[in-house]
Amino acid sequence: MTVPLALLGLLDREPSYGYDLKRAYDTYFGRGKPLPFGQVYSTLGRLARDGKVTAGQSEPGDGPDRKRYAITPLGRQEVEVWLTEPVAAEPFLQTVLFTKVVLALILGHDAQGYLDAQRATHMRRMRELSEIKRGGALVDTLLADHALFHVEADLRWIEVTTARLGALAETVRGA
Repeated sequence: MTVPLALLGLLDREPSYGYDLKRAYDTYFGRGKPLPFGQVYSTLGRLARDGKVTAGQSEPGDGPDRKRYAITPLGRQEVEVWLTEPVAAEPFLQTVLFTKVVLALILGHDAQGYLDAQRATHMRRMRELSEIKRGGALVDTLLADHALFHVEADLRWIEVTTARLGALAETVRGA
């Protein structure tokens, strides 16, 4: 997810202070990886520079002075266009998993051992995600489902690659 577009989308809902934006981002999108405050304010600065948000006057608060940010028509247009564009279904044909297997074979390392270790890591992740689904709110459950489907696809790929490892080794060593 792109942080600038997420922040613009949150601002399209209502003008907000930076810390409110961070809290909303973390609530909806930051599962396991909260957005650093510095990134919020540097992103807001770039959005303001590019005419996509405006920053209100500094207001005194409990801590440092704060500014309320609002989306501009240009920012709103960017969010609307972004929301209508489908995400690429297959952005990369060469994944990290594939690259590691091929390099292991080229270098004479244990590609099967790597695939076995990766399978075990994916299985642990599936258990973690299943636990999230059991006790999570709807948002957490949907995010866990999305991640589970990706992990399951990787596991299927690992099985197919394991079955074809000998042929792949011949192919990459002969190239």
